[in-house]
Amino acid sequence: MKILIPGATGMVGKQAVEQALARGHKVVAIARNPEKLTIEQPLLTKIQGDILDAASIEQMFAGVDAVVSTVGIGVSKQPTTLYSEGTRNLLAGMDKQGVRRIVVISSEVAEHWAHQNLFKLWVVLPLLQKFIGATYDDMRRMDIVLWESRAQWTAIRSPRIRPAAAKGSYRLDPERPIPRGWSITAADMATALLDIAERDDLGRKHVYVAN
Repeated sequence: MKILIPGATGMVGKQAVEQALARGHKVVAIARNPEKLTIEQPLLTKIQGDILDAASIEQMFAGVDAVVSTVGIGVSKQPTTLYSEGTRNLLAGMDKQGVRRIVVISSEVAEHWAHQNLFKLWVVLPLLQKFIGATYDDMRRMDIVLWESRAQWTAIRSPRIRPAAAKGSYRLDPERPIPRGWSITAADMATALLDIAERDDLGRKHVYVAN
C-alpha cells in the first residue's frame, strides 16, 4: 500500500510512519516541519504541507491507497477547525484522485455520552468537555464532514493517548466503548490506525480502541 500520513511528526504520527515502513508500505509523510522527522528510508517521501491549507496538499494524493491522519492539537481551550476543516481538505484531495480510504483519530468525549458507563457519563466526560471542550466540538463537526463524504472512513473514538512504551496489543470494539478502556499508548494507537486502514470491513464506522 501507499499510505499518506498527515501529522507525521507528532507523537502518534512518528510511530505510524515507522510502523508503516516496517510493514513494507510506501509512506508519504506530511508535516508543517518535515525536517523534524529524522527517518530516512527509500519507501519514505517527506513533504511540507498543512491540511488547513487545501492548496498545499492537493497534489499529494496521486497513487495513494489510504490516508491515515494522525493530526491533533492535544489539550486546548482555544477554538479550532483542525479536525473538521483539515479533514474536509483531505477528503477533497482524496476525491480528486479517487482515493476512498481514510482513518482518523477522534475521542470518546466527542461521541454520544449515553453509550458510556455511569462514572464516565457523570464525572469524566463532563469535566473534559468543560475544560477542553473546543477540541471535542470540532471533532463533532468532523463527524459531520465524514458522514457527508463519499469516503470509506473509519474514526477511532480514542481514550487518552499516552507517550509510553508500547504494550504490544490493544483492544478494539466496532460497536461500543471498551470496559476499563482508559488509555492507549501512542505506539499502540499507531498500530491500531494501520491495522484498521488495512481492513475492508470497518468503512463508514466509528470504532473504539484501548489498551
